Amino acid sequence: MTVPPRDGRTAPGGTAAVRPGGAGAVSPGPAGLPELPGPSAPAVPLRVAIVGGGPGGLYAAALLKRGDPRRQVTLWERNAPDDTFGFGVVLSDETLGGIEHADPAVYAELQAALVRWDDIDIAHRGHLLTSTGHGFAALGRHRLLKILQDRCAGLGVDLRFRTEAPPPAELAAGHDLVIGADGVHSRTREAHAEVFRPAFTTHRCRYIWLAADFALDAFRFDIAETEHGVMQLHAYPYAHASPDARPPLDGHPASDDYRASEGHPPPASHPPAEPPGPRNPAGSSTVIVEMREEVWRAAGFDELDEAESAARCAKIFAEVLHGRALRGNNSAWTAFRTLVNARWSHGNTVLLGDAAHTAHFSIGSGTKLAVEDAVALAAHVDSHPSLPEALAAYEAERRPVVESTQRAAAASLRWFEEIAGQLDRPPRQFAFNLLTRSRRVTHDNLRLRDPAFTASVEREFGCPPGTPPMFTPFRLGGLTLRNRVVVSPMDLYVAEDGVPGDFHLVHLGARALGGAGLVMTEMVCVSERGRITRGCAGLWTDEQADAWARVTAFVHTAAPGAAIGVQLGHSGRKGSTRLMWEGIDQPLPSGNWPLVAASPLPYRPGVNQIPQALDRAGLASVREEFTAAARRAARAGFDLLELHCAHGYLLSGFLSPLTNHRTDAYGGDLAGRLRYPLEVFDAVREVWPADRPMTVRISATDWADGGTTADDAVEIARAFAAHGADALDVSTGQVVPDERPEYGRSYQTPYADRIRADLGVPVIAVGAISSWDDVNSLLLAGRTDLCALARPHLYDPHWTLHAAAEQGYQGGGAPWPAPYRAGSRRPPTGRKDG
Repeated sequence: MTVPPRDGRTAPGGTAAVRPGGAGAVSPGPAGLPELPGPSAPAVPLRVAIVGGGPGGLYAAALLKRGDPRRQVTLWERNAPDDTFGFGVVLSDETLGGIEHADPAVYAELQAALVRWDDIDIAHRGHLLTSTGHGFAALGRHRLLKILQDRCAGLGVDLRFRTEAPPPAELAAGHDLVIGADGVHSRTREAHAEVFRPAFTTHRCRYIWLAADFALDAFRFDIAETEHGVMQLHAYPYAHASPDARPPLDGHPASDDYRASEGHPPPASHPPAEPPGPRNPAGSSTVIVEMREEVWRAAGFDELDEAESAARCAKIFAEVLHGRALRGNNSAWTAFRTLVNARWSHGNTVLLGDAAHTAHFSIGSGTKLAVEDAVALAAHVDSHPSLPEALAAYEAERRPVVESTQRAAAASLRWFEEIAGQLDRPPRQFAFNLLTRSRRVTHDNLRLRDPAFTASVEREFGCPPGTPPMFTPFRLGGLTLRNRVVVSPMDLYVAEDGVPGDFHLVHLGARALGGAGLVMTEMVCVSERGRITRGCAGLWTDEQADAWARVTAFVHTAAPGAAIGVQLGHSGRKGSTRLMWEGIDQPLPSGNWPLVAASPLPYRPGVNQIPQALDRAGLASVREEFTAAARRAARAGFDLLELHCAHGYLLSGFLSPLTNHRTDAYGGDLAGRLRYPLEVFDAVREVWPADRPMTVRISATDWADGGTTADDAVEIARAFAAHGADALDVSTGQVVPDERPEYGRSYQTPYADRIRADLGVPVIAVGAISSWDDVNSLLLAGRTDLCALARPHLYDPHWTLHAAAEQGYQGGGAPWPAPYRAGSRRPPTGRKDG
């Protein structure tokens, strides 16, 4: 929260300084600390209409009424007070902290009703592994709604159940503030769809929300490998069992063995919470069953009703359920849809919770986000002098939080969509991979939460004692890398006539001295017309090769143990452009050279020139340019060669259907589009020394409709691996200018993960990997074998050595050069006394 929390002691009306908003456009306001109204600011009670009686709508009603009791707050809910879908609700400590600040009375009621537990149980092919220290809190959805309904009634909110709300336009005309909390099918949103601009993405799994009438002891993930495909169960307790009603844990022997072997104490009993009202003496658990759409249909679930589906699921997951039944509550199989809105407010109408955004249930975010929205909205309404400012500040605060959650949820749901490809991992790696799937849990914080579990995963990975995963060696072909850190290829644009100079020596030499296991050159062009810019380095002359030999000799002499690799490529249709800082992808003002490509398609129509499509002679000529450059690279002393088949350059242009429109043998289906890049690879592999590894960089998706897909990427990787590639360097995009990447932390790594899982070939992951914690997490989860980082190495040439120092590691995986050893510990900052 960016607004100061209310302490509950303000006199009625003392924080309300919101003038009637009325209809009209809301201008976006700056994010940041809102100004609290001064003592002379008018306290105008608002007429507030809330559509939707879920947790978000109810809590917004309570907070707004509490903020100024003179407000007329009316809430419409079409269903009865005790009608709800689903069962348990998970709330984070962060969410509960916001509730405590905003309304201690509700917090106190929640505290009495919450079930708390720390453990996550993960079942995997006969093993049950437990990770602890996660701190969950849950309660029944009915109980949560009752607490909020009672709070609203006690504050004087006008609750109108079993009543359809008036049309949104009528509400907006008769009220100062209208809150659309009416869920993912929001009528409020649809009434102004042209302003809110909702966009839905439907995902590939079907799921059903059920309940079991006994309390599990932990959050449980279970996998059933059936004749129809993989099915998974997500389950957690939301009401405690009475001590004498707990079921025997006969499904947990592996967990008990694991705890004993790793030094865990036996699981402690949960203290029973006894909220008022009727409760099941055996407790209750939410059970969600999920599977891919094709598995769901093959298993015949599309033909079963609710009761039949519950019975079938209970049979499939009989072990975790101890043979007990499952029940529904108007439960139906659903395909999850992610909702994004371009705007959250229009005039005096604002969206909240699932009406504004959705995030996949696998990170427990729906109710959490709605309640947090309510806290933020009420706080901004109370602290801003006008409604437009309040609504703008609300969205400015909440949108980044929601977008971050949606990115994490997207990573999580995709992991479960592709779970079949994860099952062959070793048990502890599988569990670690599941726990870190959303990238919100990492190696470092899991090590703090559960050091024994994390240590067991590290041992399974092969980490020597005291060695972080990133500093374990890795063998790639005939080359052994001292650690798993790669300095990613970064175009420098400072060569003269293709000749690398002192800048290249210092740039690459510094990063080799900085501890990286492998340092990669920028894309080194195989011909003069294959340059991107006039500043690109090359290997089409012996003079260039001699200059590169100076660089490799320095790396091998000054940083023994560091390897240096060359990336060979040809610009294709993306060539003859200005230096990056003079106008990226913009043609030269004069002196442009002719371009060649798979097809005569300019990179940007009307901006970049139309390339000539390579004919048979041209294909042979370019192939020879690659082999000549590879021979020079070998003589120059490079330890590894990477063939650049990504980012829309020449060979990438053959692979993508968006840039290859050929009708000959080098176009058409994927096999045809692969033909020329494979011919170049084979020719280079033939002249490259057999004891030195060769890798290939690919764009695993074009991020554009009709382009290369993740499925295509697996087949492309399979083909290169079959031809002898030692590893696949898995990047994405930059093939077409109208791409729509889904940016975020480590956002490209799922593509590397899938190729590694499906094919069992080594991969190099790239893409917004920014911390040593990210590197350790990705390696330990088995998502990659090496991690390539670019910008972090621009920020800090000694990034790898500093990562070792920050983790307290001193060993052969990150040796400090003798002249630098005095700096191998972080310098002290500030006083240590007092």
